[in-house]
Amino acid sequence: VTVGPFSAMPPGGPVMDGWEAMIFDKIDAHTGYRLVEKDGRTVVRADSTGSASGLVKAVIVDPREFPQLTWSWKVSTPPPQGDVTRKSGDDFAARIYVTFAEDPDRTSFVQRAKTAALKLLYGKTVPSTALVYVWGNRAAVGSHHPSPYTETVQMFVVESGSAHLNQWRSASRNIVDDYRVAFGADPPPISGIAIMTDTDNTGASATAWYGDITIGPSPQTGRPGAAD
Repeated sequence: VTVGPFSAMPPGGPVMDGWEAMIFDKIDAHTGYRLVEKDGRTVVRADSTGSASGLVKAVIVDPREFPQLTWSWKVSTPPPQGDVTRKSGDDFAARIYVTFAEDPDRTSFVQRAKTAALKLLYGKTVPSTALVYVWGNRAAVGSHHPSPYTETVQMFVVESGSAHLNQWRSASRNIVDDYRVAFGADPPPISGIAIMTDTDNTGASATAWYGDITIGPSPQTGRPGAAD
């Protein structure tokens, strides 16, 4: 499943193929996203200065059949005050969200109440559960942390700091394995994929580029079902 076939889109235009703006009620400054030619291919460029918004695409995928998320990204500067553990530092030069369909059997009344409160107070749309893969600032690569806003969103640090700035980095993650680590259960169906570059909490500036995003079978066997 090619979720983000950015390389097949013409540079200079908007990001199409089902991608929509993801904006937040209480944040007026929005990150800019545009298709550009970079290093011989079309990619999404994101520019943020004290802003926050994303691009999201609705997809329905069974992660038991297609557990492997693969993408490439490039970052110029991570927000200097970014801190994955604090609300005041909840800014990232690049992040990729995987959201999941709500499973009422797994969602307690308390969890639903917390989600409703976050939507009311913070203004962001909070999914029932989500995995977020981030390019952090100081957190250790390979670590994972709950969002400072809600434990139903778990963040995995894929890149961090300045070691690989201005370099294209490829990443591949097993969504089923990560969901089990984050939530102690098998994941429900995937409901969407989003990209976001945001600096609203720290007021910093950041630029990132996103390459194609795909969801496929596990590379261990090359066929669906490998994560079972």
